[in-house]
Amino acid sequence: MSRFANRVALVTGAGSGIGAATAALLAADGARIAALGRTERPLQQVVQQIEAAGGEAMPVVADVGGPAAMAAAVQQIVDRWGRLDIVVANAGSNGVWASLEDLAPEEWDATLRNNLTGTFLTVKYAVPLLKVNGGAVVVVSSVNGTRNFSNTGATAYSCAKAGQVAFAKMTALELARHRIRVNVICPGAINSNIHATTEGRDLDRLRFPVSYPEGWHPLRGEYGEAEQVARLIGFLASDAADHITGTEMWIDGGESLLRG
Repeated sequence: MSRFANRVALVTGAGSGIGAATAALLAADGARIAALGRTERPLQQVVQQIEAAGGEAMPVVADVGGPAAMAAAVQQIVDRWGRLDIVVANAGSNGVWASLEDLAPEEWDATLRNNLTGTFLTVKYAVPLLKVNGGAVVVVSSVNGTRNFSNTGATAYSCAKAGQVAFAKMTALELARHRIRVNVICPGAINSNIHATTEGRDLDRLRFPVSYPEGWHPLRGEYGEAEQVARLIGFLASDAADHITGTEMWIDGGESLLRG
């Protein structure tokens, strides 16, 4: 039997990158997928690919930073399938990377809203459904703010990502009695479009002049792939990880050990 037969998974940021790869992997293993994102067209493409492969999915258009939007998104899952077993809180953006003097308060707020508040709202509104049968939550954080602090200028992003780790640990203990596991993964540089969401200002001026003549990905010498991250998420969401909760796992090919 497939690992996720009869289970329903909510994947945020599902229109591309890690989210799209995770939606495809979980669906191939039997899960029904609520693919959530802010833009309908890429979600429709992900859903069509899943359905073409014999899976079941639906697009859910919502902004993870909006309480009413996320409450309505979870209600769509209730209306369609009546249950929820897996939550992958993946949505986020790099936001503005700049010096403290140049970073505007509203830019700080936007980055924390898209990353940390979005994770809170995703899990908050999913919890009542998860409590019915137990389940698994996987939060997608980053090496930044957890083991890597050399990306000078990424202060707002790093603080949001560090907050996600604390959020996962706090909620793992709170929800354990309901048989809900909460874990967090910290990817390094991954081939995805998240870099397109970065606005950098004078970063070369801010950063210390360190060079890595042999590259800064010790294990493979290159960026990781979204599918590699999806495999880790699939493991943590599966019964094979049924005694793992409140744990962060780095998946970066050793990048953060070198650059931390």
